[in-house]
Amino acid sequence: MLALDVGRRRIGLAGCDPLGITVRPLPALARARFAADLLRLRALVLERRIEALVVGLPLDRAGEPTVQAVHCRRYGERLARALGLPLAWVNEHASTWEAGERHGLHGDRSGAIDSAAAALLLQQWLREGPEPVRMAAPLPDTSGVVGPS
Repeated sequence: MLALDVGRRRIGLAGCDPLGITVRPLPALARARFAADLLRLRALVLERRIEALVVGLPLDRAGEPTVQAVHCRRYGERLARALGLPLAWVNEHASTWEAGERHGLHGDRSGAIDSAAAALLLQQWLREGPEPVRMAAPLPDTSGVVGPS
């Protein structure tokens, strides 16, 4: 499994062993264009033999999606489709704050706090079920669609 804490500037990453016993933060990925992110993440997926993704969704206190949650969902689905991997979601409400508290990383700009948050997401996902992974919905076929005239 590979957990992603998707932010606007960085993506925190964390992985686990094949049995899901040991979770480790991995170096965060500085965001670039999607194609560049995909190249770097594809290499990591191949290197670590990743079989599925867990993406954090920052829901509000009431469990409703935030603007960032919508962004994370779109990014996660696009990434899963591009990598051909199933994915699962976990509510990441306050995960970055919790990672900062646990590891003394408040104000960190190196990406360590993002990957610590991703590790918390993966631990939560493993502890809570885990939620079944599913394939991302395929993109609609627009090859035969005629645009407005």
